[in-house]
Amino acid sequence: MKMAAKAKPTTKEQSHPEGMFEGMVVFFVPKGVQPRRLQIWKQRMVQMGAVIEERLSKRVTHVLAVDSHTVLQEFDTYRLSRFKGKVLLYQWLEDSLKSGEKLSENLYVLKLDPQDESINEPDKSLDPEPTDANVSSELQKLNNKKIKSSSDDTKIVNLETNENRRENAPLSSTSIASTDGEVENLNYADRRPQHRDAENEASTLPYCPPDLNKNITEIFKKLVNIYRALGDDRRSFSYYKAISVIEKLPFKVESADQIKNLPSIGKSMKDHVQTISLFGEVWGIGPATALKLYDKGHRTLDDLTNDDSLTNAQKLGLKYFDDIRQRIPRHEVQEMEHILQKVGEDVLPGVIIICGGSYRRGKATCGDIDIIITHPDGTSHKGFLPKYVKRLKDTNFLREDLIFSTHSEEGTDSGVDTYFGFCTYPGRELRHRIDLKVYPREIYAFGLVAWTGNDVLNRRLRLQAESKGFRLDDTGLFPATQGSGGKRGTKGNASLKLSTEKEVFDFLGFPWLEPHQRNL
Repeated sequence: MKMAAKAKPTTKEQSHPEGMFEGMVVFFVPKGVQPRRLQIWKQRMVQMGAVIEERLSKRVTHVLAVDSHTVLQEFDTYRLSRFKGKVLLYQWLEDSLKSGEKLSENLYVLKLDPQDESINEPDKSLDPEPTDANVSSELQKLNNKKIKSSSDDTKIVNLETNENRRENAPLSSTSIASTDGEVENLNYADRRPQHRDAENEASTLPYCPPDLNKNITEIFKKLVNIYRALGDDRRSFSYYKAISVIEKLPFKVESADQIKNLPSIGKSMKDHVQTISLFGEVWGIGPATALKLYDKGHRTLDDLTNDDSLTNAQKLGLKYFDDIRQRIPRHEVQEMEHILQKVGEDVLPGVIIICGGSYRRGKATCGDIDIIITHPDGTSHKGFLPKYVKRLKDTNFLREDLIFSTHSEEGTDSGVDTYFGFCTYPGRELRHRIDLKVYPREIYAFGLVAWTGNDVLNRRLRLQAESKGFRLDDTGLFPATQGSGGKRGTKGNASLKLSTEKEVFDFLGFPWLEPHQRNL
């Protein structure tokens, strides 16, 4: 079928003259996407400079779709053969909005070959959300992994305090328990069905990206139950309606102004969001703790100063709140890395110490310092961390402790030793967050990948692993067991033996990226 020579002018939304999507003319393939979400995405793209077309015209530069199959259902072969633009996953738009910058399109391009029944989609990373509440609940439970600790195998300094959001959202298997009995993973969790057996079933569900504002919606869910128990059905229903609005937003809410025009969000609710978000920025305070503090009548950080319920680590997070919000210049991180390497060599000759995170990705500034450590012989790393921390404290480089857990000598928790705390640049008192992670040599490559980031790449790598029937975290790449009813199973016991980061990328079939190329 040939394309008509002429067509009626299409209705398109007016574009803002500036924005990160300026110059793009976009057609959205609607199949598989909730209408409300599609409307929000269109509005956001228009606000940021794009023009939306309602048909595949010659002006269109980009087509966005759930997957290749929906594109092939929308257009015939002839029209696709004449299209000269790019066909991208909706994931590209979601990740761009989340990161606040237009990401590289190369890793999101859909391959279209109508003759090939096994369409190659190596970068498929959509998050269809189960519509069944019970399935969603079970998947959420599987995303949480409790840690085991005892006086015999773990020394923990305020282990319960980290409900913190990390800058790089690593593929970490480490979990931190709170004083409220909560457990929060350091890995970037999602609710995607995790097995190939579930892929076909999942692809028929409406596309629903992960809840980017889970810190807010989790609190609102708690409020729904609280007000319901108090018999206040009006307030309970108000928060219930607000949840459905906030969880569908394709961007992360960072201020009350961003939700001031949303339906079902009143002034008191905006104030609630603003206060809870502020408290959540304090290291060690998560949604449940923030809610309790709000219910006590606290509205500012000063209000928290004299609250006796705060743990020592939360008090430290509050005390150094302004310090750790300051970005660290790259040259200072470089000097501190040299200090860490020199002290490490003095404690254990031949030790490998690398600064990961945004520093390794080549950024001009860093939010914190992520240090990944191992030893080439595969055994000398055992018992290194306690000696290393002591020496760094003796030199006044490390100051206050947040978490200190050792597993290498006991062989627990994959043998990874962890220290989270505060450090200072020589001659200063300004506190910086620092994390030290000591890995056995055989899994060091996975630690490097995870703690280099960024969070977008980590999530895509994990989803790529899951599409192949594996589970990926900072301790290895494990064959995934089969979950019942198509649900996500647990990871197997033995990790694949991969020695370098490139081997990890190659096994997953993911294009190799040097560290400085990982700012997706």
